[in-house]
Amino acid sequence: NVYSVLVVLFLTCGAVMATKKNDQIIKEYNCETKMGFPYVLEAFTSNFNTGSISNKCCGELVVLGKVCHSALVKRTLENPLFKDLNPATIIAKSIQTWNNCLAFIDSPSPYA
Repeated sequence: NVYSVLVVLFLTCGAVMATKKNDQIIKEYNCETKMGFPYVLEAFTSNFNTGSISNKCCGELVVLGKVCHSALVKRTLENPLFKDLNPATIIAKSIQTWNNCLAFIDSPSPYA
């Protein structure tokens, strides 16, 4: 029983530390103020539902930065509203969204 309590305590402390780390990153980098709300919703839909992300939103996401993008996704996954989602799937989708946006932004313009 003592072992079980220690495991639960360790896991709880780990979850709290992860939350504080993500919150600290978000605050330190001003992540919540770097992207317009319509683009936040679009990126959220792309990561957490089945949705695509526009080129304009990709530009906003890349300006936001990978550190902020990752911290915001992880903090969202900590919310009890999303407890039924598979974190590995969501993180994989968020990485795919980031990579697609980065590739789009880095690609030469056909109008140059």
